[in-house]
Amino acid sequence: MPRPDASAGVKGHASVERFFEFSLLGLVASGYLAVAGSGYLDTPTIMLTAAGLLLRGLLIYGFVRLEISERASTLITIGYTGFYLLDYFLLSREFLPATVHLVFFLAVMKILTARSNRDHLYTAAIAFLELLAAAILSINFNFFVFLALYLLFAMAALTSGEIRRSMNRAPATARGGLRRFHTRLAALSVLVTAGILALTAGLFFLLPRTADAAFSRLISHRIHIPGFTNQVNLGEIGEIKSLSRPVMHIGIISADLPGGLKWRGGTLVEFDGKRWSNPTASQTIPVENGQADLQPPGGRPIGRGLSYRVEYDELDTDALFFAGIPEKIMYLHVKRLIRTEGGNIRMPGRPPPQGFRYEAYSLLEEPPETAPVRFPAPILSLADRERYLQLPVLDPRIPQLARGVAAGDATDLERARDIEHHLRTSFGYTLQLPSREVADPLAYFLFTRKKGHCEYFASAMTVMLRTLGMPARLATGFQSGTYNPISELWLVRASDAHSWVEAWIPGHGWTTFDPTPPDPDAASLALITKLDLYLDAAETFWKQWVVGYDSGQQGSLIDQLQQGARRMGIRWFDSVNGFQSDWLTYAAGWIGRNRVRILVILVIGFWILVAGPPLIRLFHIRLRVKRVRRGQASAGDATLLYQRMLHVMKRRGYHKPVWFTPAEFAASLSSTDLGLALGEFTATYNAVRFGGRTEVAPRLSILLEELERRP
Repeated sequence: MPRPDASAGVKGHASVERFFEFSLLGLVASGYLAVAGSGYLDTPTIMLTAAGLLLRGLLIYGFVRLEISERASTLITIGYTGFYLLDYFLLSREFLPATVHLVFFLAVMKILTARSNRDHLYTAAIAFLELLAAAILSINFNFFVFLALYLLFAMAALTSGEIRRSMNRAPATARGGLRRFHTRLAALSVLVTAGILALTAGLFFLLPRTADAAFSRLISHRIHIPGFTNQVNLGEIGEIKSLSRPVMHIGIISADLPGGLKWRGGTLVEFDGKRWSNPTASQTIPVENGQADLQPPGGRPIGRGLSYRVEYDELDTDALFFAGIPEKIMYLHVKRLIRTEGGNIRMPGRPPPQGFRYEAYSLLEEPPETAPVRFPAPILSLADRERYLQLPVLDPRIPQLARGVAAGDATDLERARDIEHHLRTSFGYTLQLPSREVADPLAYFLFTRKKGHCEYFASAMTVMLRTLGMPARLATGFQSGTYNPISELWLVRASDAHSWVEAWIPGHGWTTFDPTPPDPDAASLALITKLDLYLDAAETFWKQWVVGYDSGQQGSLIDQLQQGARRMGIRWFDSVNGFQSDWLTYAAGWIGRNRVRILVILVIGFWILVAGPPLIRLFHIRLRVKRVRRGQASAGDATLLYQRMLHVMKRRGYHKPVWFTPAEFAASLSSTDLGLALGEFTATYNAVRFGGRTEVAPRLSILLEELERRP
């Protein structure tokens, strides 16, 4: 039968071992989740890695028994080396995805086969590589959540690993109090992690920014949305409308956003029956001091003004988006813009980086039925008129339908309104594309299928207007989006992508028409709960104040703190105006005025730091000694007194070997002056620690005091 102390030691060691293995698994899992949360991992990698981590969890808790030999592990790893080359050259065809796959393979192999301390160290290093990959790949708020989990498990693995190492090195004395080991160590890990995150956040926001965030520029996370290039195939926009990922956030600076407002990104002019395209000619718009005048030629339009701020999230396009008729754009970091023949405003060169933002001022057009006729009236040149009347070879039923719908109308505005109304009321809305490719998709939509999405409706109306001799073009962009009252921003998603029509109305110029009927499933598909809005606000804060945090953001934060202090009546903050340049001067003056107080506080703080922990330990020991003297001792109290006795004996030159039991150690010193007292102390210790005789515990305390008093 095993001795009680040996049994307790084995159970304690097993408890620490399981906690350590679980912490190491959590470390790898949090790194895995951080990369998976970036949206960068492919489905097979996600599933296989998750299966490996789940298997390790089952192994830790004993639900599954599996042992991979070292030889098998080596052969599998060598085999994956060949697969890595295959992945790099044929499957992923890129270095980073293939390397990420390799990292997760190594993570799963190590977590399943780790046995030695070196294996555990390698596993922790691989988990760190996972987190490093996530830091490069992810700009989402969930990275912060998984970073906190990583730190939590890192603290748990570090502390439990050190306890595990100490127990393996010196197993002589069984420790009591392991019943609450998991709870206490988990609480310690949480507190340390919270402290690290708080300190890191403070330093992050306060330290001067010397460079822009760069990692987000290394990897593209953005959505390519068709419709904002010079060529778009009919039906492409519908493919993106099923996605709900955010593409823009828009803040309204002045006035309220009217209902039904659209964010226009471009127009398409030429149609060949299956695709829309634009002529390549363009005009350069100079940018001076970050501002550009966008007022279109032909005089200033009539309408009320709107100022707004646009920030790109995951939008991969060089198009700029505006409400109504743009007049001015501000806060640009380029030297020029490009205006196409269709009036589209674009950035030169490659698409702007993620997080790109600008402010703009636009005039919102009024409905032509109520708007006064512009004077002088806008004029469309003969060349432009010919361009906007261009038509491919059409099914003869299309112009016949247009003439029939507009029969009896006296003005172009009436014709346009009747065609718009006919399409909105006589056809159905669906995002499903035709099951087969057809020779004439427009005729198939109008006369056979009679349902489609915005691109088909807008294309049909544009072509029908042109058959009546009315200049028209296809406009693309986004609907207004969803207002988030938490962030006070308009959230524009990929599903808000939209197409509509701009027709030339004499006396009014280009006028907006939207022939697309409402989506009957919009309420169920676009339902945004309050939780979604909170998550979007958190995501916005993360990208604005963490990913894109630079010197400008830091200055803005200081300004906001100063304004908040003024509103609260705190005036001392005003003296720190111009914090980044004057804070050293202010701090030096404050220190000079309060140097005595600061010195006293520093001295007291130093002594608290140095003497505090020993005093706390001494108080704790004395408290437990008093409990022993009252006969309220526990096994842990007896262990504490025994450790104190070993310390006393060590000062007298007697060191207990780790392989000696307490009885063997006492017997080895029986011939010395301390032998008798040590023998009685050991017998009493065994009675309390392993016999449960707490009534003799006061004698243990008295014997320890006698040993301490002896010379």
